Amino acid sequence: MKQSKNAKLILEDGTIFQGYSFGYEGSTAGEVVFNTAMTGYPESLTDPSYKGQLLVLTYPLVGNYGVPGFDKEDEMLKFFESEKVQVSALIISDYSFKYNHWNATKSLGDWLIEHQVPGIFGIDTRELTKIIREKGCMLGKIIIDDIDCEFYDPNLENLVAQVSIAEKQIYGSGKHKILLIDCGVKNNIIRYFLQKDTTVIRVPWDYDYHNEDYDGLFISNGPGNPEMCDVTIANLKISLEKEIPIFGICLGHQLTALASGAKTYKLKYGHRSHNQPVILKDTKKAYITSQNHGFAVDDSTLSSDWETLFTNINDGTNEGLKHKTKKVFTVQFHPEASSGPTDTDFLFDDFMNMLVK
Repeated sequence: MKQSKNAKLILEDGTIFQGYSFGYEGSTAGEVVFNTAMTGYPESLTDPSYKGQLLVLTYPLVGNYGVPGFDKEDEMLKFFESEKVQVSALIISDYSFKYNHWNATKSLGDWLIEHQVPGIFGIDTRELTKIIREKGCMLGKIIIDDIDCEFYDPNLENLVAQVSIAEKQIYGSGKHKILLIDCGVKNNIIRYFLQKDTTVIRVPWDYDYHNEDYDGLFISNGPGNPEMCDVTIANLKISLEKEIPIFGICLGHQLTALASGAKTYKLKYGHRSHNQPVILKDTKKAYITSQNHGFAVDDSTLSSDWETLFTNINDGTNEGLKHKTKKVFTVQFHPEASSGPTDTDFLFDDFMNMLVK
């Protein structure tokens, strides 16, 4: 087994963690965030919402089931959420050099090397997570072989433009046409729609879709500050004036809120886990959801045309919106999961029912 090189994580407040390299041997920088999920690292690492981030996994044992095969289905990788690793680096406690799984084709470390993504292990991720929970998400950099680099704030860039599709692409040939604005969409969202007799028309984040033929509009998840997506917001303002069924997830939820005139703000350390509880408005129904976001909608800025649909039970933040008179709703969490629970996947059926009424 190859000897691991020394590596260190440096936070912008000066805190230093010493560890070892297990992925691509190159220094990098970004925003340090943590995820408390126990499984699902192939899905998380390929989630475009993590663009520009140094991801800390709090579960201590990582890499034990390797990386799955690269089979394709419906023109998408079957076991991943995009075509490549999206995180800028992976930070873990204990790396399993040996892996075992019926579907594994390679090690996590080899996969990271192929995508030129550094990995660092031997870090006290409990201490690191406590620092982030106390001080909030902060910038950091991973230094390997003492080759330094500058701190980098991904929230100052339009990350959506970096992860969105370059040109229109069509999936399926079903009865119902879904116009999907790709802000960094996860593959499993498209998979869900294709199960429901749809044709998915996937377009770039800044695409002028108003002359397209479609039955319902969907706005996807994605990375970074929603205010950077000015073109998408402008297009959504036009769509909200029409009688079009609209559904948004994660960043799509925030962009719809901004188009309606509401405001968003940055959370202290975001929600990134498989166990975020949300409650449906005016009910006692609670659901466990998968989440990955660093910004939230400010409930107090909603206009009288809108109402809160879901609320986070842990911290009271907004988790969903619904228009009072139009067929428009959005959620902050991920009903498509991948990875995580699928308690709220009925929301896809709710949207499909809007298209046929």
